[in-house]
This record gives sequence, C-alpha cells and structure tokens, in this order.
Amino acid sequence: QVQLVESGGGLVQEGGSLRLSCTASEGTFTSASVGWFRQAPGKEREFVAANSGSGIQTKYSFDVNGRFTISRNNAKNTMYLQMHSLKPEDTAIYYCAVGLGGDPHTAPMLATSYTYWGQGTQVTVSS
Repeated sequence: QVQLVESGGGLVQEGGSLRLSCTASEGTFTSASVGWFRQAPGKEREFVAANSGSGIQTKYSFDVNGRFTISRNNAKNTMYLQMHSLKPEDTAIYYCAVGLGGDPHTAPMLATSYTYWGQGTQVTVSS
C-alpha cells in the first residue's frame, strides 16, 4: 500500500509563504499525475493544482493561479506546493494525491482521478 506523507503546513500571516511537501513511500511518481486539493471548514474538498504524468501540463484553480506553484522531483518521489501571497481564505487542510493509469499528458482536476491520498496538512493564514 502506497503511503503519501505530507509536511510543511503551519500558521502564517497574510501575505506570507509556505511550501508543502508530499513524499510517496514507494516509487509511484514516475509517469503518475500529481495533484493538490484543499478543504476548508464547512466546505467541500476543492482542486488546487495538478501536474500531468509526463510533467508537461500543469493546471491551477482560479483562486490560486499566479500565487501557487506545483512541482515534482520523481527521483525523490516527492511533490511540492509552493504558496506565496497567502490569504486568510487559503486556510484549509491541504491534501496531496497521486493518480495512476490516466492520460499522461493531462493534469486531472477531479478528485476521482486520483488513486492515493495524503493524510492532509493544516495551513492557517491569519489576517
């Protein structure tokens, strides 16, 4: 069973930055799509960012486009989410996910496209 372990969450002031990391217990990153989702209190889980298995296509939600950057290091089985210009509305639990078997050139935005999920890491942005 593949496990995804997240780190890097925490408390930051509005306008600050954080970098989330997610490492897989086994070598599943090569050719796998990777994504980040988040869930705020009382809200449904929503898409944040994704990178296709080939690494060519990247997608972001409208809310984070231009502020967040998704990246990956296949050799380390690790994916990252660099977050800048954080806002209080970015406060949520952030989840990483890995998808297997899909189109390698498409970055999936649907949660159902992902096979494995991290346990979540809390990001809190104070105003």
